[in-house]
Amino acid sequence: MPKRFRLTRRFPVAMTEDGYRRLKRFASEAGLDEGEALSFLFEHFDSVMNTDNLTHRLRLFNSELDDRKR
Repeated sequence: MPKRFRLTRRFPVAMTEDGYRRLKRFASEAGLDEGEALSFLFEHFDSVMNTDNLTHRLRLFNSELDDRKR
């Protein structure tokens, strides 16, 4: 029997415009709302991420973060 899907946690999230547009596009393409799309991504994080790409992208993002905050 499948697990019942319940959204039990709500939290304030600050996102960049680019990140939010990409989330909305992913959710729309998958037929989900934004909360369901985030739940899917984090529940299946290891299987949808390429570890090498993630490490590289995270390093780039962190190096640009201070400039992006201004």
